Amino acid sequence: MKKTKFMALLMSGLLVLGSCGMNNTAKGGLIGAGGGAALGALVGKMAGNTAVGAAIGTAVGAGAGVLIGRKMDKAKAEAEKIAAAQVESVQDANGLQAVKVTFDSGILFDLNSSTLKSAARNSLTEFSNVLKGNTNMDVAIFGHTDKTGTLEVNQRISLQRAQAVQSYLKGQGVSAGQMVTVEGRDYQEYDESKSAAENRRVEIYLYASKEMIEAANNGTLQ
Repeated sequence: MKKTKFMALLMSGLLVLGSCGMNNTAKGGLIGAGGGAALGALVGKMAGNTAVGAAIGTAVGAGAGVLIGRKMDKAKAEAEKIAAAQVESVQDANGLQAVKVTFDSGILFDLNSSTLKSAARNSLTEFSNVLKGNTNMDVAIFGHTDKTGTLEVNQRISLQRAQAVQSYLKGQGVSAGQMVTVEGRDYQEYDESKSAAENRRVEIYLYASKEMIEAANNGTLQ
């Protein structure tokens, strides 16, 4: 019986991950209908995005998944208007739809620097408006770097870059409380499929807060 249930969750998860042609609204409905938080944890793990996701401790219904997906679709469309941003849909640890925005560090910083370039400030100013328009979304900021130099140096620069982005967004009026996670990542998350320059990046995740999930479950999320 347990094996049957697990296979049902697994197949539902594969369906969600394989539905690349679907928008967040549709995929959110599938996730909600497929088993709520239990399936969400499985899908989130398979998608490799367990680092983000509100602690909810409850199931998410199909209707809630649709409402959250709709909000994420809107935020994604807004972020895609920023020329320097690479934007994609991902799943969070709950299996709910989230938005990942990547800024190449070459756009944001000079080599071995954590001081924002002037052009970067313009891009982040635009991005701050996306966050201020979606205050019920939590935000995670991760700084990444290449393998040049020692692990300690790279870890420090990665964190300083994430903090520089956080500080600038706060200066643009984004609530400090909305930016739940600000971290520097080390060699363990170096992407071998990308160049060293591409690995020097800052990733920002927008995902459903506990309050957003509760509102979606109650049918009051606008």
